[in-house]
Amino acid sequence: MNRRTVLRSAGVAATASLSGCVETLQEHYQGSFRGLVPVEIHSEADQYFNLTLEAFNSETNRKTYDESYKVTADQSATAPHLDATEQIFRATKLGRDGDTLAVKDGPITPDTSVVVVRLTNDDLILDVQRDDGPGSDSATGPESDETNDTATDSETE
Repeated sequence: MNRRTVLRSAGVAATASLSGCVETLQEHYQGSFRGLVPVEIHSEADQYFNLTLEAFNSETNRKTYDESYKVTADQSATAPHLDATEQIFRATKLGRDGDTLAVKDGPITPDTSVVVVRLTNDDLILDVQRDDGPGSDSATGPESDETNDTATDSETE
């Protein structure tokens, strides 16, 4: 056996053993890496409102996300990202004296691409957009957890 054959055999054996390690690592971590969902806040109101953002685990109802903001007129902000797991997202619009003006709920799934919260003088719009198609889920109704399959242009701009 010459030296070239021995080196080639050693290289093939090393490559084969490393590919086995990579496959094992992929199997071990598959499903453990979670995506992140950006949360955008836009105010179209003439005055400031307080906004509370919360998320709850769908199975245990444990709070997984809790943020509060004072959003001034015509301001946009980006909140910390949500984990792309099965959970319920809730946005609550509060008045200056702390009274609840509107509450919107929407489901977050691994397919959720972005959550957009819009504040207007009279309403709170929660737009949960998904990767699985051109439509998105948008919570409408004053205190509703119902969603629509499509969003209007004004909700997605």
